[in-house]
Amino acid sequence: MIKFIEESTAYLKSKGFENPEVGIILGTGLGQLLDKVEIIAEASYNHIPNFPTATVEFHKGKLIYGNLGGKKVVIMQGRFHVYEGYSLQDVTFPVRIMEKLGIKTLLVSNAAGAVNLGFKKGELMLIDDHINLQGGSPLAFKGVSALGERFTDMSAPYDAQINSKIEDIAKDNNIPLHKGVYASVVGPQLETRAEYRMLKIIGADAVGMSTVPEIIVANHLGLKAAAVSVLTDECDPDNLEPVNIEEIIAMASKAEPNMIILFTELIKSL
Repeated sequence: MIKFIEESTAYLKSKGFENPEVGIILGTGLGQLLDKVEIIAEASYNHIPNFPTATVEFHKGKLIYGNLGGKKVVIMQGRFHVYEGYSLQDVTFPVRIMEKLGIKTLLVSNAAGAVNLGFKKGELMLIDDHINLQGGSPLAFKGVSALGERFTDMSAPYDAQINSKIEDIAKDNNIPLHKGVYASVVGPQLETRAEYRMLKIIGADAVGMSTVPEIIVANHLGLKAAAVSVLTDECDPDNLEPVNIEEIIAMASKAEPNMIILFTELIKSL
């Protein structure tokens, strides 16, 4: 793993990726943020040594380096999921690369379903805590302690100071922003009515298929982390309608401008 990280990092540095301060992972249907970035360099995932390759058609596959909000940022346009057949180590490999390049803060976005019926599609949820239902850990491999503390503390996986700033930015810009618990499942199938009921009982406000592995590794590496879910559908088990992935992508795009304001203004304040 260490050798792979060094090879990937060396390649990106040779392409001009130098000392980014903030890493950003863009979720499903979320790519408009790039319109705000002054792009300096980019690298396709399939050109980066040891990098996984995005297999989902609506996920692009590029690492982008540039200026946003007066800071150097590195952005994953398209992320990896366990449901694509990747291991949790594969899914989180890019976070390790971004940290090695120099980031101190990781911002994550995702598209999620609203389990809390007080939340509506098209709204945003700031993740305050999470439930890992992916059946494994990205830290469960031999030699992990060479990269950070094996028994990583997760009492506060999302940075309280950053979350507070995001809430202030939402207030200042009249952006409705919920705060809640995100449950991460494997997928790719959507949940049954019984599963939505279970998620509600165990305390989830939203559900998705990503984010938690990356946040675990961010904490393992001592990065400050924050994440925002774009709520793309409402998961009411008593009135559940068949899911339409195109509609979910469209809803993510519609709600994204508010998320862009949150991230851009936050980066300016860091």
